[in-house]
Amino acid sequence: MTPSPPAFKALQVLIVEDEPLLAMDVEMMVEEAGHSVVGEAASLYEVEAMETEPAPDLALVDMQLARGTNGLDVSKLIQDRWPSAVIVFVTANPKKIPDDFSGAHGVIAKPFSRSGFLSALNYLGEGIADPPPASSQPSSFVAAPAVREIWSVRSQMDR
Repeated sequence: MTPSPPAFKALQVLIVEDEPLLAMDVEMMVEEAGHSVVGEAASLYEVEAMETEPAPDLALVDMQLARGTNGLDVSKLIQDRWPSAVIVFVTANPKKIPDDFSGAHGVIAKPFSRSGFLSALNYLGEGIADPPPASSQPSSFVAAPAVREIWSVRSQMDR
């Protein structure tokens, strides 16, 4: 008997977080949800030093990083290096994110609960695999205006 395909696409996830314990927690939740971590970095310089393959499907990026670097600069680098990657800021300071989200797809605010993070990850997984996401946007995730508009337009067209 052939095994059934997974109900979702397993994502390749890049974690950019300078707090080691938080990075470890995020890694455990990503893997628990059935996804793979393809890289971890604590600064812009560490992302610059990464190999280009495997390319991440999703990058979870903190805003304030080690060595004086920040998530906005990391987001620009990721957009240049891996243009198809979905970027989500994970930050305690969502007000520091520009109105246009600097090209990122959304934000998960810290502190977050385990269930809130997993709900956001599931929602993003749906949106990456087959946009728009089938489930409702969880309160733990705020989509960037451009993403909200695109996913809303697509879901209306699907009706």
